[in-house]
Formats: sequence, structure tokens, C-alpha cells
Amino acid sequence: MANMPRIRLFHWKSKEAVEFVERLRAAGHQVAYDEKIASGLFSQIRDSPPDAFVIVLTRLPAQGREVAAFLRGSKATRHIPIVFVDGAPEKVDAVRRQLPDAAYTSLERLVPSLQEALAHPPAAPIVPPQMMERYRTRATAQKLGVAKGTSVCLLDPPRDFQSVLGPIPDAVSFIEGDARNCPVTLWFVTDAGIFQSRLRRARALAARTKLWILWPKGGRRRTGISQPYLRETANSVGLVDYKICSVNDRWSAIAFAIKKT
Repeated sequence: MANMPRIRLFHWKSKEAVEFVERLRAAGHQVAYDEKIASGLFSQIRDSPPDAFVIVLTRLPAQGREVAAFLRGSKATRHIPIVFVDGAPEKVDAVRRQLPDAAYTSLERLVPSLQEALAHPPAAPIVPPQMMERYRTRATAQKLGVAKGTSVCLLDPPRDFQSVLGPIPDAVSFIEGDARNCPVTLWFVTDAGIFQSRLRRARALAARTKLWILWPKGGRRRTGISQPYLRETANSVGLVDYKICSVNDRWSAIAFAIKKT
């Protein structure tokens, strides 16, 4: 048992994940499966890294891509093989452009592809830019959609929120609390428990405003809050992310809308 390779599987549909888990275990692997990005998961992974990651791209491929980028961004997990499985060809191609040194396979070829990846981990792994890094050259207000004359609703803002946002266009007004008719809402999240308790309220906000959720960088161990955690938890109440950015050196932000059915 101690010599069995340890595999961390990411799949966003538990019923479909069963066959992946069964195949991997039948091939002699220990499997830890994650459908939801729970609080503290990535801290746990960094503290006790597996031998390989398997990420299924048939559901939420953008999320799978960002999980992989996060794993490559950490020194603790950078050299661990990543195997992507299935997915629409155009989605897989988008991932492959960012991570050409990962393995790409099908469910039928998963076991031999995984064995090959374990035998030949990346010697000089590519570290793709985190999605938020692509927006660093733009002004924060521009990234968040705060234009001249905009009313911005603030939820749980820090005292220095204006310095967080940087230069603000003319005639922008800030309203604290759940205000009506604000085209932009900024929710500053620093506590995972509060975030979960207010998610239903956030879903209602997303129906009538551009909802940005901001969280502190580097606070994952302290707060349990990370980009994958926010995305997965919000997804559980029918919210889907569509944009992410770096606000400043202390805050990141991710935008959510109501998921179309």
C-alpha cells in the first residue's frame, strides 16, 4: 500500500468521476477525488503532494485549466505530472497552448498515459501566467468596469478601499450596503464562513449588477479563501465566473453572473 502511486483527481461531476476512480484503483493507484474545491484544499495538497494530478476537461474546462495553472504556480507542486483527460477539442487545444508539457489522453488510455507521465515527470515545467496576470497593465477601475459617473455598491469594504482601487474616474459614487441600481458591486471577502452564509444574497445581486468578489492575496492559509474555492462554492448556488483580475498587490477579484440553464 505504501508503494502505490497517489493520484489526485479533479472532476466536476461526481457521477461521471466514479469510472475514473475505479479504473485508477484497479490499476493499483491510491485516488483522492475532488468535485468541489473545499476550503484549505490547496494548502493540504502543498503540504502532502500526490504523485500525479488527473484533471478531466469534459466539464468546466476553464476551471480545470486554472487549477493546473495554480498547481504549476506553486513550487511544492510544479514538478508533479499533470494528465488531462477528454474534453472538447477546442477546449483541450486552449489548455495545451498554455501547458504543452502536460499529458493529454482519453479515459480509455488513462492508465498507460498516467504510467508514462509518472515515469517521465517534467524536468523544466512550464509555469503559465495566472489568468489575473493578463490584466496587470490596465487601471484597476477599468478592469472592474468602474467608468465615469458610475455608482458602485460596496459590501464589507476595508477602510482603505479607495487606495485599494487606485485612481478613480470622475463622478464615481460609492454606496455601502446592498444598494439598488448600482451597475457594479464590489464584495470584499476575508472570511470563508461569512462568504458561504451570504452566497444566496450574492446570487440575487448578480441578477442586477456586475458582481465582483475581492479576496486578499496570500491569505489562503489564514482565511481558507482561494480562487478555486470561491469559484466552486459560488458555482454551487448557480453562479459562474467570467472574468478575473489582479486589483493591486494585496487584492484579487473575480466576476460572477447567474449561470444560464
